[in-house]
Amino acid sequence: MPLPADLETPCLILHRDRLERNIKAMADRFREIGVPLRPHLKTAKSIDVARICAEHGADRWTVSTLREAEYFAAHGLTDILYAVSIIPSKLDRVSALNRKGVDVAVCLDTLETARALASATIDGPPLRVFLEIDVDRHRTGLRPDEARLIEIAQTVHDADRLQLFGVMAHGGESYSANSLAKIEAMAEQERSTTVAAADAIREAGIPRPIVSVGSTPTAQLGRSFDGVSEVRAGVYMFQDVFQANLGVTTLDDMAVSVLASVISHAPHLNRLILDAGGLALSKDRSCATQENDCGYGFLADEDGKVIPNLTMEGVSQEHGYVTTRDGQEIDFTRFPIGSRLQVLANHACMTAAAHDTYHVVDGQGVNLGEWRRINGWNTYNK
Repeated sequence: MPLPADLETPCLILHRDRLERNIKAMADRFREIGVPLRPHLKTAKSIDVARICAEHGADRWTVSTLREAEYFAAHGLTDILYAVSIIPSKLDRVSALNRKGVDVAVCLDTLETARALASATIDGPPLRVFLEIDVDRHRTGLRPDEARLIEIAQTVHDADRLQLFGVMAHGGESYSANSLAKIEAMAEQERSTTVAAADAIREAGIPRPIVSVGSTPTAQLGRSFDGVSEVRAGVYMFQDVFQANLGVTTLDDMAVSVLASVISHAPHLNRLILDAGGLALSKDRSCATQENDCGYGFLADEDGKVIPNLTMEGVSQEHGYVTTRDGQEIDFTRFPIGSRLQVLANHACMTAAAHDTYHVVDGQGVNLGEWRRINGWNTYNK
């Protein structure tokens, strides 16, 4: 079924049936495994999406900004992990939430930050702290064999207003894997390295650090979760072309797309020009590292059927340039001016961040209304 005719383009489409299917599949997987799932809301940034997660059993949450934490707390969510390294200047916002009973935990990976938090005046309940573990030299974190891991853990443990709650890791290098076997291996590396860090802390006489791990690929393909206390993942709710190219999902599972209109033809360049450019799609070119490169996105018709030979080869601010993957001439009569296409994006997190609203449709293309997103970083005031 075509999408609602009154939608102005470009706009972000959320296919609710696919969203619910993706959320249910991950919830069912970890219910069967017996490990709690802590959904990461950085991709969705929507209380309406979070509520569907809650319907499938989620009772703890992950965010990437304090604005997200404030927004979700204002809508009744508690037990929130702010999974970006904390700095002392942001403590007041965390404490303000915790005084209201939200229970926001923070993470850190430096002795400087641990000492600053230990000496800070924390107005509210003791602050839960996770130590971030580097499982793949991908981003931030501590290695389990570093002396400073124990020094930082001890500093947090000894502080009157801090509680060393656990260790956490993100297997980001799983996104660079080019086979399912490599993702499985990365999942095991993520698990074993983080568990080893927790064991080292326990052996130093510091009690009960929980083990929190996760990325969508490692969550979906990990074979063992022994020693893991909870799993975090987020993009699985929407999925994207990058995930499909990894082999952990299919294009039919993608719950978000950008609806765009054909605004010009350039036969001399073998191009369609759409009204969705870099600001509507993002300039994420993560698929460039993969064999099945889609440029800035694959194209589908209004019914969601992928048009295999079309690709978004380039973008400028408000223009998207569509051509064929094999150089075959475009049949411009198939795509008249004003006709609409769906762009399936490389990276759902980045594309969705360009929009403040989801236009929600059901499996028949019926308009179910709008859901708001919470973008940005400044303090959220309900």
